[in-house]
Amino acid sequence: MYALAADSVMKRTLYKPLGFLFLLLGLIGIPLPVLPSTPFILLAAWFFARSSERWHAWLLASDLFGPLINDWEQKRCISHRTKVVAIISMLIAGGISIGFAMEDIRLRLATVALLAIGSATVLSIKTCNSSGANRESG
Repeated sequence: MYALAADSVMKRTLYKPLGFLFLLLGLIGIPLPVLPSTPFILLAAWFFARSSERWHAWLLASDLFGPLINDWEQKRCISHRTKVVAIISMLIAGGISIGFAMEDIRLRLATVALLAIGSATVLSIKTCNSSGANRESG
């Protein structure tokens, strides 16, 4: 009995706030493409699935995030389009920042490192093919 109550408290006090944190980071990543949104939105969905049916359902019903989360939860993959948009937006925004907004070489190198990590993360996730089956991405 005590273990069930402790589990419920942990989910309410830890998982749900982490869901909101990762949702916020994912939303920040939309206008700031150096920060990839996809992994953060998937993490938010994972935490909400374990702590808040209401927030998980809200994410699934979202026109913006629902298809991504459904693909991940049902097939453990993301669409080719999602990968292309994520990589291109990161490279464009990061390239503009590196080329025009940063003078310090350390900031430029840090941005390149973040772009590389973000791109590697997105590319490491399986790609959904059009028939719904999974295939490993390059």
